[in-house]
Amino acid sequence: MTLSILQKTIFLRATPETVWDYLTKPEMLAEWFHKPERPLEQGQKLEMFGTKSGDLLIWGEVRAAHPPKYLEYTFTVKPMGDTVSVVKWTLDPVPGGTRLKLDHEGLPQGTDAFDLILALDNGWDEHFSRMRKALHDTVDA
Repeated sequence: MTLSILQKTIFLRATPETVWDYLTKPEMLAEWFHKPERPLEQGQKLEMFGTKSGDLLIWGEVRAAHPPKYLEYTFTVKPMGDTVSVVKWTLDPVPGGTRLKLDHEGLPQGTDAFDLILALDNGWDEHFSRMRKALHDTVDA
């Protein structure tokens, strides 16, 4: 069992169905994360490319896709070497929107891997910020 699990929970002003689309549809993923060539579906290969560079950045396989409640895929990036991690998304309806939970587990272990874990942690924070901007209308109070 790994001790290095990144866990994040955010609340979004959107239905689980809309949030699901932002987790699985290429054009919507490109707004906040990286763009795959095809929608994320169970049993499909996962390949996500830089929206500006076009370079392959993330690869793996979609293990589970149960719309609009749960998505799971393996996740590897070049700095992880041969380590294959797992990203799990859980969507729960709440009054006014959706609670989105991320568990990113199976990350490299040890002191040498800590900088990578910090980079991934920061990266998820940045991506969540972009997701909120993509999903929420800017309204002056």
